[in-house]
Amino acid sequence: MASVFVPVAPKRARGWCYMSSVSILVVEDSEPFRQYLCSTLGRRIELQIVGEASDGFEAVQKAEELQPDLILLDIGLPTLGGIEAARRIRELSPRSRILFVSQDTSVPVVRGAFAEGAKGYIAKTDARRDLLTAVDAVLRGEQFFSRIFSGHDVVGASDVRVSEGGPSK
Repeated sequence: MASVFVPVAPKRARGWCYMSSVSILVVEDSEPFRQYLCSTLGRRIELQIVGEASDGFEAVQKAEELQPDLILLDIGLPTLGGIEAARRIRELSPRSRILFVSQDTSVPVVRGAFAEGAKGYIAKTDARRDLLTAVDAVLRGEQFFSRIFSGHDVVGASDVRVSEGGPSK
C-alpha cells in the first residue's frame, strides 16, 4: 500500500494526517453494479480505484499489470469465471487480496472461492450493508462473509468474521 498525506481538519486543530492509500481493481460484468461499487468505494479518500474489468481474462491481465492491493471480483464473469480468474490472479499478483462480490450464495461456490485464495465473500444483495465493512476486514487481514452465510459450515468458519454479530477473527 502506498502512503499519502491527506489534509484533515480535526475538531481541535488543523493539520495533516498520515493515511495509507489502497489500490483497488473492480471486476464486475454488470455496468450498473460496477458503477455502484466504484461510487461506494469512492466515498472513502484512502480507497483508490485503479482499474475496472468486465470479464475474467481482462481481470487477470489488469491484476498482473496493476498489482492492486485489493480486487473485488464477481463469480459469474464472461470468458473466464471468477474462481478460475482468482486462481490465475493468485499466481500473477500474489499480494493482491481478493474479495468476492457475487449473487451466487451456494456454500460449495463459497468454499471454492476460498480454496482459490479469497479473503472475503459478500452477496450482492448484502453489498449496501456489507461492502465497506468487508473491505476494511479484508484489508486488516481478516476473512469476511455476509450474514447470509452465518450458520453454514464454510471453510475456516472459526477464523471468519460474519456480518451482524457472527464469529470474528
